[in-house]
Amino acid sequence: MTRRAGEVAVEELTREEAAEELARLAKEIAHHDKLYHQEDAPEISDAAYDALRRRNDAIEARFPELVRKDSPTHRVGAAPAGAFAKVRHTVPMLSLGNAFDEEDVGEFFARVRRFLGFAADAKFEVVAEPKIDGLSVSIRYEKGRLVQAATRGDGTTGEDITNNIRTLDDVPTHLRGKPPEVLVARGEVYMRRDDFLKLNERQAAANGKVFANPRNAAAGSLRQLDPKITAARPLRFFCYAWGEVTQPLGKTYWDCLKRFRALGFRVNPLAKLCDSLEDALAVYRDVEGQRATLPYDIDGVVYKVNRLDLQERLGFVSRAPRWAIAHKFPAEQAQTRLKAIDIQVGRTGALTPVARLEPVTVGGVVVSNATLHNEDEIARKDVRIGDTVIVQRAGDVIPQIVGAVKEKRPKGARPYRFPKTCPCHLETPVLREPGEAVSRCSGELACPFQQVEKLIHFVSRDAFDIEGFGSKHIEEFWKDGLVESPADIFDLGKRESEIAEREGWGTVSAGKLVRAIEARRRIPLDRFIYALGIRQVGQATAKLLARHYGDLRTWHDAMAAASAERAKKPELRKPQEVGEAYAELCNISGIGTSMADDIGAFFGEKHNVSLLKRLEKEVEVEPAAAPRTTDSPIAGKTVVFTGTLERMTRNEAKARAEALGAKVAGSVSRKTDYVIVGADAGSKARKAAELGVATLSEDDWLKIAGAA
Repeated sequence: MTRRAGEVAVEELTREEAAEELARLAKEIAHHDKLYHQEDAPEISDAAYDALRRRNDAIEARFPELVRKDSPTHRVGAAPAGAFAKVRHTVPMLSLGNAFDEEDVGEFFARVRRFLGFAADAKFEVVAEPKIDGLSVSIRYEKGRLVQAATRGDGTTGEDITNNIRTLDDVPTHLRGKPPEVLVARGEVYMRRDDFLKLNERQAAANGKVFANPRNAAAGSLRQLDPKITAARPLRFFCYAWGEVTQPLGKTYWDCLKRFRALGFRVNPLAKLCDSLEDALAVYRDVEGQRATLPYDIDGVVYKVNRLDLQERLGFVSRAPRWAIAHKFPAEQAQTRLKAIDIQVGRTGALTPVARLEPVTVGGVVVSNATLHNEDEIARKDVRIGDTVIVQRAGDVIPQIVGAVKEKRPKGARPYRFPKTCPCHLETPVLREPGEAVSRCSGELACPFQQVEKLIHFVSRDAFDIEGFGSKHIEEFWKDGLVESPADIFDLGKRESEIAEREGWGTVSAGKLVRAIEARRRIPLDRFIYALGIRQVGQATAKLLARHYGDLRTWHDAMAAASAERAKKPELRKPQEVGEAYAELCNISGIGTSMADDIGAFFGEKHNVSLLKRLEKEVEVEPAAAPRTTDSPIAGKTVVFTGTLERMTRNEAKARAEALGAKVAGSVSRKTDYVIVGADAGSKARKAAELGVATLSEDDWLKIAGAA
């Protein structure tokens, strides 16, 4: 059975599977963002959505080089709907990272300390406040007067809801006291539960739309084209943040909440100032205990570092601040029966067990399949066919089996035996390398599952992106002998009439497919490399290779040379001892010996080289484009940090460099532009001197970074 990346645990994904999964998640999350933020009609529960985001974040954390341009971590919400005028936020409205248990929160506190260079036991204050389940809005005041309001939208551009927001009693049209010249106040519009029930009663009596929950009702009410409808709805507002502001609101977040009250805003009365992890978790437990009796819906507690100067130093990573995190309430669990365990085979031959379940609703989503990860996981949890099992969606987009309900185990249920041969018709042996959790089919290119998966990958959106040639068609064409290798795809134009006669096709659809194939005879180098399906080479790695080598011929020759060098000296571990081409490949930031060996193995296989030569005759591969730069003096430069920095931590320095457009590398080579040398610098500083690479002191670096 074919292995699907979506049903593989994050820790077991290969790089190419991770890239495939990130592409799928980007598309699926964008779909749900649109439903949630534009149409106020979500299809899945908050827990299920959080699971999607968490899986995406986990994959990006494991494979940072695979982060996509359309990654959900680069955006928030959805693009504004066409019915409202667009408003560009002067300061982006970002989202929050999530914590799902106390261990995650502890890691947040530790991460803040590490980034700031604090001692492991150093205390710092945080403010804990309930996370309201409503609609985020941004309200602009000039000289104390409300002049504009907008939804979050995609975080950069929202919808103009100025006339509607004026109808809310909780939102002051004129601020009290002495407000800043410009203040963009931010917070959450919500609806109380009792008001929600009354609204639905009125809607039902009038044969109008009945809302699924208070959040949908609030969003639908606020995004009415007629402000009179909004005015008739019982909407409320809690203020908890700000965007553009011409004067500081205070030195701490707690001070800012007090200032918001003084200006006339409502802030959540359950917010608490905490001076330790233990205090913050105590607030979480207290709020969780009150959750059912609160008049409004909440889905967690938000922790924010209190001091604003520390917030500024911590800054942001991707779409979220480093200084805040949302501690979400637990997702739901359910029990159902495990009917069977199927094995799926992926493009790299990895075998993944998938549980087939009696359908059950978990957190508002019907679940019939769940990942079992690998052979060890099945044994550890001791789940058996026929067992009643506990299923949850927290922590992974694919539902997971928590464990078996042993007291409900049927008599005669036997431990599951992992297959020793591939489920393909060849029944090739399954191998498991020492120290690895994944078992793989040894059939390689002979395995039909792997052949089909490689073809599906080749035509996928981020590879050749051949429209209308989905996995179902690939499997049918492969089965009938029309396509056996990627190069065969470009011969299908000669068989257009034959395709037209196939069931479900016809002249029009066959013509569309041929035109879609012909449109992809010109492709950028990075997409071409990614499409080859080399193990561990995802999108980001393909881009690294393309930028480094520039064009197809240079890359091809360099990889062939590196492969030949490695084949001659397989026992050597130091790249420079293997050969010049191999060492150059290993020294590219983000590519180590493991990945270089997999690339070398690909080029060491005669069948692959033959395939590559056939493809090169069929398509035109565009050279890599030069990277875009900014006005920063280190934009586009490769920098390496070594030694101990005294005025900021290494992580903070790297984050600052990347924000200025630099590329941070872990080792020094002839491609390095600058080495920033701190105290007690070692081999990297010596290497820079040997190669004649420019070095900067910490003071020099701080001047460039604008932090001197």
